Amino acid sequence: MARAMRLARRGLYTTDPNPRVGCVLARDGRIVGEGWHEVAGGPHAEVAALRAAGEAARGATAYITLEPCCHQGRTPPCTGALVAAGVARVVAAMEDPNPLMRGQGLRQCEEAGMAVASGLLQAQAEALNPGYVRRMRLGRPLVRCKLGMTLDGRTATAGGESQWITGPEARQDVQRLRARSSAVMTGIGTLLDDDPRLNVRIESSRQPVRVVVDSSLRTPPQATVLNGPGGVLIYCAEADRDRQAVLEARGATIICTPAEEQVDLRAMLADLARRQVNEVLLEAGATLAGAMVQAGLVDELIVYMAPSLLGSAGRGLLNLDGIEHLAQAVELEIADLRRVGRDWRITATVSGAETRMLY
Repeated sequence: MARAMRLARRGLYTTDPNPRVGCVLARDGRIVGEGWHEVAGGPHAEVAALRAAGEAARGATAYITLEPCCHQGRTPPCTGALVAAGVARVVAAMEDPNPLMRGQGLRQCEEAGMAVASGLLQAQAEALNPGYVRRMRLGRPLVRCKLGMTLDGRTATAGGESQWITGPEARQDVQRLRARSSAVMTGIGTLLDDDPRLNVRIESSRQPVRVVVDSSLRTPPQATVLNGPGGVLIYCAEADRDRQAVLEARGATIICTPAEEQVDLRAMLADLARRQVNEVLLEAGATLAGAMVQAGLVDELIVYMAPSLLGSAGRGLLNLDGIEHLAQAVELEIADLRRVGRDWRITATVSGAETRMLY
């Protein structure tokens, strides 16, 4: 199963919106076939492993990081392929939280005469697909908030200069975060100040959806974010029909959430889940990032800390309103700390988050 996990990670940047899955077929103490889900719409891990094994799959045990699918999607169900190949036993790391599944795949294998088991290395399996698991269980994607700061917690000078606080290695690391994400999100303040592209600028087979939180539809029609593949979603609280028409003519999709003045953040994440968005990378300023944290909608903070100081006049990391006592502090758990070039990357989960991360 550990080998199947390593295979599944090969699809880290390519399988979205499908889960990352690996499969190993073993018989008589040796591996006879293995595979992983390489790209959405392509063969699933079980099918790839069966093709590699050929006739050696008969009587083998299949170790799969996720319960085999039993419904027709873009590809046929994997349970049928396992049965047809004569696999004798199926061991799944976890049941598929998809409502179409939830044990039905394993049940079909058992009814076909296979021995089945589930739960081997389950925590590691869930960490392979934290966004997929959260979307299926809670109806919203996983949200990572990426932040860059100096050692004294400043993100920019008082005048707003921020490029570049962190070094090139940290910026390259962010590109890998973007590449694994389903969507990259920013707020209208950052868009107006920095005119970001929000795209992946390393070799990648796909571009994430670009998301702008813009309550009053102030996005300029010439904004760079509207260029390129991947699609742009703009969430607003009130839609000026003329502005909406101009932005739609530039290829944007405008979604109004049921709110009076500000975008309903929970409704926005629920809509993204319906669009099969698993993992959101939030790259925003102190206002939107702080609002998302205070609403309990950020699962993980990834902070790149530069060895420099900007002083008390510099801009702060997050706007967290109403905190007057230590008991009101947002509690975090440091999951990882590592050097990236001259900077340090701090990965922290928000206390109580249900999804473990794997790096």
